[in-house]
Amino acid sequence: GQLTAQVNASHCMLDYINTHFMTFTLYATLFIEATGFMHVCYLIRDLVHVAAGKSYESQEPPKTGLTWFFHWGRVLFSMAVLGFCLAVTIEAILNGQTTMWDSVPGWAAVIIFFVLISIVGLLEAMQIAFFAVAKFKKEDRGDHPMARRTCNLLFKNGGRNLPGFMVGRQVTVTLIFFVAARATTLNIKVGEDDNIFGVSDALQEFFNLGFLGAILTTILGSISWQLVASAFPIAFLSNPFVFIMLNIVLAIEATGICAASWFFGTIHKKIAGFQLDEVYVGTAEERAAGGKPDTSMHPGRDFSMGTNVLVAPSDWENAIKNLEPVPETFSQQRERILSNIKSMKEMMADAPEEEKSTFAAGIEAEVKFLQKLNEEEAAEGDASAPVKDIEAA
Repeated sequence: GQLTAQVNASHCMLDYINTHFMTFTLYATLFIEATGFMHVCYLIRDLVHVAAGKSYESQEPPKTGLTWFFHWGRVLFSMAVLGFCLAVTIEAILNGQTTMWDSVPGWAAVIIFFVLISIVGLLEAMQIAFFAVAKFKKEDRGDHPMARRTCNLLFKNGGRNLPGFMVGRQVTVTLIFFVAARATTLNIKVGEDDNIFGVSDALQEFFNLGFLGAILTTILGSISWQLVASAFPIAFLSNPFVFIMLNIVLAIEATGICAASWFFGTIHKKIAGFQLDEVYVGTAEERAAGGKPDTSMHPGRDFSMGTNVLVAPSDWENAIKNLEPVPETFSQQRERILSNIKSMKEMMADAPEEEKSTFAAGIEAEVKFLQKLNEEEAAEGDASAPVKDIEAA
């Protein structure tokens, strides 16, 4: 479900949102945002901007008149909601009226709760910052050494670590919420135990549903962090805790506990016809140079996006065709050959004398294949593609 979607959406965002259901989801979330329950997050974002000495550049027109009043009215409303949720939750934790383990004292439970939602908030913000810099040119990803190290780790292995982070992040967040939920879930028997702040039984029943904890964790453990990270993605990646958490979640993903998400993601990607975002918009370097993106990987489907709704048998046939292996482009084959040559040269340097001839023969075979590849590419009229220097490998 979620992990399978994140594996594909990490690099195929445009195709993934190309459905009517995504439009419905957008309007649903905009409606929830318009209610104002989470508007205090905008205030937190603005305060961070002031503290950093930077102004927020919005694409929206300045708020004036009724729009200004409506916005800040919802901010005040959200502040009141957040304060009330905090008061009820902390009171319940200190009184031992939550599902937190009896062996954990109230003061310790409060500390554990705020530490856990801070970790969740950090992971949520990392997700936003990573997707922001994913479309940056390499040289625009900041000069701070820690930001460079974080980006190098995130985008190595052909970009596989980005969806790998999404998998590990989701597993980590889920595990944390199992503990955090114990601190926010009220365990009060209405009519037998004392109600929080002496409220009525009906209101206490509402408290027991867990909505207050959900609002609290959403504001303090998710949205506020995301808004800050979206405004300062490079500065956020310069935080050493980001690099540490990235390594931790990648280690969790490497255990293979949710490796099935990659398998189901591959099937989903083939059937839906997902393509990389670079197919449609090019890489950051191509966009900066004004170059055109690549053509579609599906013959006869140049720039036709995936996730088509299957409504007729003819569409099923197209979906089955998408399951066929995608042939490598000349550039991809060349990069693979040069990588093989480089690897064999490195291994040959440390190999015993009796084994060096084997590596030399392998390098020679790869060079011949590269020359043949260049000839085939030139024959197809794509000689404009640069032929990389073999010695550079």
